[in-house]
Amino acid sequence: MALTAPKLDDRQFQDLVDEAKKRIPHYCKEWTDHNVSDPGVTLIELFAWMTDLMLYRMNQVPDRHAIKFMEMLGITLQEPVPARVPVTFWLSAPQETAVIIPAGTEVASTQTETDPSIIFTTDSDFRVDPPKLAQSLSRVTSGKSKAYETHNLRRLQAGFDGLDIFTDTPQVDDALYFGFENDLSRHILGFQVDFDPAGGAGVDPTLPPVVWEASTGDAAHHWRPCDVDMDSTKGMNSTGRIQIHVPEMGKYSVNKRSLYWVRVRVKDISAAERQEGMRPYQKSPRLRQVTAASWGGSTPATHARLITQEFLGQSDGAPGQQFQLQVTPVLRRKADETLIVQVEGREPQTWTEAPDFADADAQSRHFTLNSVTGDVRLGPAVRQPDGAMKLYGAVPPRGANLIFAKYRYGGGQEGNVQAGILNTLKTAIPYIARVSNREPAWGGLDAETLESAKMRAPALLRSRDRAVTEADFEFLAQQALPAAIGRVKCLQPRPSKAGRVSPGQVYVLVIPRVPNPAGFLEPGSLELNDADTAVLESYLDERRLLTTRLDIRAPAYRWAAVRAQLRATPGANQAQVEADVLARLYRFLNPLTGGPDGKGWEFGRELFVSDVYQALQGIANVQFIRKVTMFAAAAGGGPQGDAEESLEVVAHGVVASGVHEVEFV
Repeated sequence: MALTAPKLDDRQFQDLVDEAKKRIPHYCKEWTDHNVSDPGVTLIELFAWMTDLMLYRMNQVPDRHAIKFMEMLGITLQEPVPARVPVTFWLSAPQETAVIIPAGTEVASTQTETDPSIIFTTDSDFRVDPPKLAQSLSRVTSGKSKAYETHNLRRLQAGFDGLDIFTDTPQVDDALYFGFENDLSRHILGFQVDFDPAGGAGVDPTLPPVVWEASTGDAAHHWRPCDVDMDSTKGMNSTGRIQIHVPEMGKYSVNKRSLYWVRVRVKDISAAERQEGMRPYQKSPRLRQVTAASWGGSTPATHARLITQEFLGQSDGAPGQQFQLQVTPVLRRKADETLIVQVEGREPQTWTEAPDFADADAQSRHFTLNSVTGDVRLGPAVRQPDGAMKLYGAVPPRGANLIFAKYRYGGGQEGNVQAGILNTLKTAIPYIARVSNREPAWGGLDAETLESAKMRAPALLRSRDRAVTEADFEFLAQQALPAAIGRVKCLQPRPSKAGRVSPGQVYVLVIPRVPNPAGFLEPGSLELNDADTAVLESYLDERRLLTTRLDIRAPAYRWAAVRAQLRATPGANQAQVEADVLARLYRFLNPLTGGPDGKGWEFGRELFVSDVYQALQGIANVQFIRKVTMFAAAAGGGPQGDAEESLEVVAHGVVASGVHEVEFV
C-alpha cells in the first residue's frame, strides 16, 4: 500500500468562517446579524483568509523536506536534451576548390511577430569537396550471369561517343557505376548528363525503375540508397542534371578496383509501384556525356547556441564561492567546456566539473554546475570534529579572473521541428545559396520537472548507481540515453534455465524512441544506432558487477499482419473508416504503444486473434466486423503464408505491425 503524506491541516477558507460564526453566540450573544454585509463578519472573513494562507504555507513543509532530502542525496533536475537533425547547405554553383562550413554555423527558422526563431548550430566542420571521378563501368546481363564493362572515362566526359549503360533490354540489377577517389559522404552529388532521346524507351519519365545507391564499406551491407533531390532527364531520356544526396560512404571493391562508388541500378518493380504506373525499360538508355560536381552537403546540427569566454567574476579568495552563468538552461557539457582561472603573471588553470565535492581535497580544481539554474559553485570549507577546517576543493587566489571557456544552452521539445522549417542562414558563408532540414528534427526533451525528479528518487536509491538487478539495468539505461530510448527490458537467465548461456549473462533489450510511435514503424527505426549503443554500453559497463557479461541488442520482433473484413455504417466515409481501423491496428500491435495497457506489447506475450477483435471494438462508424485473419509477416511487409490463430513470441521478443489490410463487405 502506498504511503500517503497527510495534510497538516485540511480546513479551507469557508470552514474557518463557519467555525468562527458558530462561536459567536458563546462569546457575544448580542451579535445577531451574521450576514456578509455586517462589518464583524467582514473581519471574520479577513482573519479566515489570513489563516488559510498560513495553513497553505504549513502544508508545503512536507514538500520542502522532500526537496531538501533529495538535495542531500545529490539529486538535481536533469538538463534539457537538444534535438538533432542533419542540415543541408546548397551551393550557388559547383566550386573548383573545397568550401568549408565551420562548426558553430547557425541556421534558424523564420521569425514571426509572435514566435522567435528556433536556432540550430552545426556540430563540426564540414568540407564540401569537388568530386574526383576515377572510373565508370556498367554491370550488364550476359547469359545467366552479370559481367562488367569498363568505359573510357575521358571520352565519356568529353562527349566523343555514346554507350548503352545497361543490357540492350535492361534486366533487374543491371547498373551503371561511378567510382570516386575521394570520400563524398553526405554530399549533394550532381551529374550533368546527356542522354540520347532514342534510348530508354518504355518507361514513365516521372517513374523510372531505377534506384541510386552508394557503397558503404560495410561487410554486411555493401550499398545504401541515395535520396534523389532532382532529375530533369525524364528517366534518363534527355539532357539534364541529376542531383542525389549521398549517405555515409566507404570504400568498396568493384571489378577489382577499390573506390568510393555511386551506382544507378535497375530495380524490380513491386505490385504497388506497377499500379502507380512504373514500367520497365524496353531499351537501355544511351549515355553520350557525363560530368560530376558537388552542389553542397548535409552536416549534423543541434538545437543549441554556443557561448564562449564568459567572464563570471573575480575570486575573493574564500572557499565556497558561487557564480552565475548568464544564460540557462545549460546543456550537458563536453570535455572542452570547462572553467578557466586566470591569475596575472601565471599560466591559466583549467578547472573540471564534478558531480559533488565528496572526494575532493584542498588541491582538487573542481567545480559544480547546476544545469537548470546556471549556478557555478566552488568547493566549501567544512569544520571537522577536532575543530580544524577541511577544504573540499582548491580556492582560486584573491583577484583571479574566472572565465567559463564555453557552454551550450537551448534544447527542449520546441526543437523537434518539422522538415523544411530551418530555412535561414544566420552565419554568412561564401557560395552558400540556401539551407534547409530535409527531415524532421528529433530527440528534444524539456528540462526535468520537480515531480519527475521525485518519481526518480526511489529508483535512484534502489540502484545506488550500480546495476545488479534487472530493474537497475532498465533504470540506468533510461538515465544514460533519455532522448534515444523509448523502452528497455533486461533479461537475466537463471542458472537453471541458462542452458548454454554463460553465468552472469545479462541481455539489455532496447527499443529506440521514434517521432510517431503510434503509427506504422519502419524496421530500420526500431534498431538502436551504433553511436547510442556505444554510449549505453560504456555507461552500463562502468556500473555492472565484475562477473556480469553485458549484451545490448534489439528485441526479436514478431511481425504480424492483419486482414480485417468489416462493414461501415451507411453513409460513412469508407476512406476515413479504413484510416481509423489501420490507426487502431498500428497502435495496438506496436512495441512502444501496443498491448492492452498501451505501454508497449509485453515481452514474450503470445498474440491471439481474439486480441485483435478486442482492439477493434468501439471504432466509430463500424457497423460490424465479419472476420479477422492474422498472418505472420516479413519485417515491415504484408501477410505471408497461411492464416494463424495465434503467433508465439519468444521471451526476448515483442509484436510489431506489418502491413495491414481492410476489406469492406
